[in-house]
Amino acid sequence: MSSDVVPATADPFAADGALAAQPIGYWSGAVHKAVVNRLRDAMAGIDVTQPQWWTLTRVDAGDGLTREAVAAQLADVAESPFEVPRAVDQLLHRGWLELDEARRLHLTEAGRAAQGRIRALVTDLRARIHEGIPDEEYVAALKVMQRMIANSRPAAG
Repeated sequence: MSSDVVPATADPFAADGALAAQPIGYWSGAVHKAVVNRLRDAMAGIDVTQPQWWTLTRVDAGDGLTREAVAAQLADVAESPFEVPRAVDQLLHRGWLELDEARRLHLTEAGRAAQGRIRALVTDLRARIHEGIPDEEYVAALKVMQRMIANSRPAAG
C-alpha cells in the first residue's frame, strides 16, 4: 500500500479511485460469502454438500485413507472438526464410500458416478464465476492474497 493511501471503512459502492483504501478483510469475506453460497446452493440442487464433495475428492486422491486422515487433511477448509466426519458418515450411508477390513475408505462405483456429476457441476459453476477474468488476473489476485496472509503473520522473535 502506498504511504499516501488512508485506510477507509468498507464501501461496496466505492469508485475505482477509492479501491486502494478499501479493507481486504471486507472484500475477501464478500467474495468468500458470494462464491460459497452460490456453490452450496447449486450443490443442494443435486442433494450434496460441499464437505461431501471435498471428502469424495480427497478419498479418491488418496485411496485407502482412514476417516481420521481425511478429517485431518481437510481440517483447514472445514468449518468445524465435526464437518468432515459427518460427511464421511453420510457418504457411507449413501453407499458412495465403503470401508475395507483395515477401516480405510474407498469410493464405490456409485461414489465415482456421483463424483463425476458433482465435478461437472463445479466445473460449470467455476466457469461462470470466472467469466471475464483471465487466468493471469486470477493468479495475480491469489498471489496478492498469499502475500497478505504472509504479511499478516506475527514477526519471528
